[in-house]
Amino acid sequence: MHISSTLVAATLPLMALASPSLIPRQASTKITVDPSKKYQTMDGFGFSAAFQRANLIVNLPEPKRTALLDILFSNTTGAGFTILRNGLGSTPNSNSDYMNTIEPTNPGSATATPKYVWDGKDSGQFWLSQQAVKYGVNTFYSNAWSAPGFMKTNNNDMNGGSLRDEWKQAYANYLIQYIQYYIDGGVPITHLGFLNEPDLSTSYASMLSNGQQAAAFIKVLRPSLDAANMSQVGIVCCESTGWGQAGNIYGGIKSSGADGQLAVVSSHEYTGRAGNSLSNTHPSWQTEYADLNGGWTTSWAGNGGAGDGMTWASNIYNAITRANVSAYLAWEGVQAPNPNTNEKLIKCDASNYEVSKRLWAFAQYSRTVRPGAVRLGTSGGNFQTTAFQNVDGSVAVNIINTGGSAATVSVGVTGLVPASAVSWLTDNSHDFTSTTLTVATDGSVSGSVPARAMVSFVLAAAAA
Repeated sequence: MHISSTLVAATLPLMALASPSLIPRQASTKITVDPSKKYQTMDGFGFSAAFQRANLIVNLPEPKRTALLDILFSNTTGAGFTILRNGLGSTPNSNSDYMNTIEPTNPGSATATPKYVWDGKDSGQFWLSQQAVKYGVNTFYSNAWSAPGFMKTNNNDMNGGSLRDEWKQAYANYLIQYIQYYIDGGVPITHLGFLNEPDLSTSYASMLSNGQQAAAFIKVLRPSLDAANMSQVGIVCCESTGWGQAGNIYGGIKSSGADGQLAVVSSHEYTGRAGNSLSNTHPSWQTEYADLNGGWTTSWAGNGGAGDGMTWASNIYNAITRANVSAYLAWEGVQAPNPNTNEKLIKCDASNYEVSKRLWAFAQYSRTVRPGAVRLGTSGGNFQTTAFQNVDGSVAVNIINTGGSAATVSVGVTGLVPASAVSWLTDNSHDFTSTTLTVATDGSVSGSVPARAMVSFVLAAAAA
């Protein structure tokens, strides 16, 4: 049962489509959503603006600056991102693209009174976060790459080194003070990470740690947050370079008795892809991944390269279904043309920007799968299919057709006769564009899924 996929607005009431004489009968692939099979609860989708990338948005002239904010955060015209990951700085200056610290000078000892300095900008991230709040974003993740150098074994916030034992409380206080600046500015920090890629020493901010060391600090940080009336802030750990490393460091945290003080287990995907759930007791987040080396492309399905939009749709699908991630974050949301690679979703210079199809791959999920949605079981069809029930009762069904032929798909949710339905398409020619669908008398929804494309169906539940 299918009407040709002429692009039109698709908020279609059930009764307007229910007449059998108006619905041609054609063979279609049936996908069934089973609400009795429940998996992870979603926290959202997002990106980072660390290493001064947020300043690219701040400095963009109007009206382009607002237009770019809409592309990132609007749930009606843009990607509808719901998580913002900010880099928590440790460097005494802002040379190059370093993230500056709020404690640029050594107070003299771990117990001496610190001299905090707040510029009210945080490399543009503070302003960007305040704008995100206006769009309804309420998940903000502050993530430190390193402690200030004087707190570390190598006396440098770069090139690895570890946190000195005697500075653990001072580092916890430092992180709390940073969060307080944001809270005072109306930005509700919900998550805090104190490490980034602790298995890698780099020439920029970095700090090494194993699971036992991380656990020792968590045991200081958690009660310190609680004492500062920040019990709502969840600790995230540990941003490893890959899934295998994340499992190793998390194992050390558990064996050291700090698992109960952790809120989220996190990892990147550079050295190992998301292939299994990191924890049975905490949400797993994929917090950073990008095509760091591929030349800039805005293609959806070109040659199947690492920067193609459809590749990223599949990346997200794989992490959600194989590793049960509750959040999936891109690396940089925006970045300058140099380097001209795919590590950003949007290429931005002093006066203009260009949006990649990777952003619209995220939009297919983020616009339709909202925070608090629960993943449901699906069956039928040779596609990459996921389904979620949102908090408002609507069901989102996301279908990626990697094949070379279009398909007519019929989607049914057991026990649900939708009050209305919409569908959205991204492919080489469309960016989250509404498409035609039909609703049959049995409540199933039918529409076309073009070759090498992603279509998201959202079925609205009847009002209670």
